[in-house]
Amino acid sequence: MNNTRIFKMSFASVYPHYVTKAEKKGRTKAEVDEIIYWLTGYDQQALQMIIDKKIDFETFFAEAPQINPNVSKITGVICGYRVEEIEDALMQKIRYLDKLIDELAKGKAMEKILRK
Repeated sequence: MNNTRIFKMSFASVYPHYVTKAEKKGRTKAEVDEIIYWLTGYDQQALQMIIDKKIDFETFFAEAPQINPNVSKITGVICGYRVEEIEDALMQKIRYLDKLIDELAKGKAMEKILRK
């Protein structure tokens, strides 16, 4: 599978889709941001800079301050693949984020989404 296209896609181009997906289901942008902070260790200011500079996914995850140590607790299927079985580390991180946003949109409690 050639993942180069998604790796080079700007995070800023996908972020509004995450927010829209959540808001359509009665969730908030703040909850989407909280998931991103939890997963990556970015804060609000750093996230805004990434969006403003149109940083790509590869750089977004490469420069993440701290990938949450509980990511191994994220399991399930996203886009037809089990997230825990994805071999490419970067693609797995992207799919972790997709999975968490899906869980948010499906109405799961934040405590469960953030694996507390």
